[in-house]
Amino acid sequence: MRASRLVSLLLLLQTKGRMTAQALADELEVSIRTIYRDVESLHAAGVPLYGDAGPAGGYQLLDGYRTKLTGLNEQEAESLFLAGLPGPAADLGLGDAVSAAQLKLMAALPSSMRDRASHMAERFHLDAPAWYYDPERSPFLERVADAVWRSRLLEVSYRRWQSPEDVTRMLRPLGLVLKAGRWYLVAQGSSRISTYRVAQIQAVKVLDESFERPAGFDLATHWAASLEDFQARQYTGEAVIRLSPRGWESFSSHVLPVVARAARESAVDDGGHIRATIPIESIGHAAGMLLRMGGEVEVLAPAELREEVAEAVRRLASIYLPQLAGGWPAPAAPRDPGHVIP
Repeated sequence: MRASRLVSLLLLLQTKGRMTAQALADELEVSIRTIYRDVESLHAAGVPLYGDAGPAGGYQLLDGYRTKLTGLNEQEAESLFLAGLPGPAADLGLGDAVSAAQLKLMAALPSSMRDRASHMAERFHLDAPAWYYDPERSPFLERVADAVWRSRLLEVSYRRWQSPEDVTRMLRPLGLVLKAGRWYLVAQGSSRISTYRVAQIQAVKVLDESFERPAGFDLATHWAASLEDFQARQYTGEAVIRLSPRGWESFSSHVLPVVARAARESAVDDGGHIRATIPIESIGHAAGMLLRMGGEVEVLAPAELREEVAEAVRRLASIYLPQLAGGWPAPAAPRDPGHVIP
């Protein structure tokens, strides 16, 4: 444990530069006294580490010092080859760089770890896009990524879902996010930070003018908060439904996780069936979602949703019930058992 902490301390100083004992203690979740002891141990091992006193002081490595790639345990080395990066990296124009980095990493690992990492890479593969959806391609992704990396202003022509569809925006690109095979640009416009689907960008111009990133902006934190806000705005109503035992078992496979979670939290027994309250986007969207379950679900409220489902059933009946006037078709003859696939 201590050896791992010493490597972590060394890598922190190598990547972040000067750090105070308190900052190191906070990062490594240990006491300041432990940091003092660890620094002495690194000194004794010949690491060129020095400290300055005072408000602007802290510990720092001598300029030019870089540790070799050591300190990786077997699980960490294996996990580097499960990152699922080659596809997305190629989209960003970094495919060759990732391949070269993996080769260098493999060469730097001890032979025992190298064998285990290869073993892992040969047997596991991560595929980010969801089922039945191809990854979106955008001819402007590399240019957008370059602007994100160099903090350059972007002028984009963007196709929205609502009117007016085509708009022109001047953006400060703050980050790119890959979600289920789709790339999203997080950027600051004239007033607020918004999310843009990269495949909807129709034209892009990278300007020479740079910009300052908002103080304290963290891409992962912003993305998590924006997803939560999107769901809160997306589900503006509620519905009460009654599910058969069979419908209850399969309900989560027909709806999004947020709807399934709400159903589980509100579920009560209703004479052998399950009554639950779920969030809905709109009457039309909810009707389409629940109609997929056929007779395994009944809408109890609101009345508008119940009527929407009933109207859909009446339309289906007008199409299919007239066929019953001539009777049901004769059942198909049984297949020859000799041709049945076991």
